[in-house]
Amino acid sequence: MKPPLCVICYKEFLDSDEGGLVYFKKRNSDERWEKMMSEEDLIGHPPYADWFCEKHYTAAKELQNLPLNEAVKILNERFPKE
Repeated sequence: MKPPLCVICYKEFLDSDEGGLVYFKKRNSDERWEKMMSEEDLIGHPPYADWFCEKHYTAAKELQNLPLNEAVKILNERFPKE
C-alpha cells in the first residue's frame, strides 16, 4: 500500500487523523490489474483507490461512484492549489 499522503494536497497524515483510503469505481484496466495480481499471488496498492486527508476525504467519498482519475480531476478543480 502507498503511505497515507493526500492525493489532492500531498499532506501526510497519521492513522489517527480524520482521513482515509477511498475506493472508486473500477475501470477495465483496474479489473485487469486485479486479475493479474490474483494470478501472480501478488499484493499492492489498488489503482482505483487513493488517500485523502481530513479536508478532502468527505468530498472524495461523495465521488466514489466515479473512476479515480475523474474524481481527482473534479476534486482538483474544487480545491485549487494555493
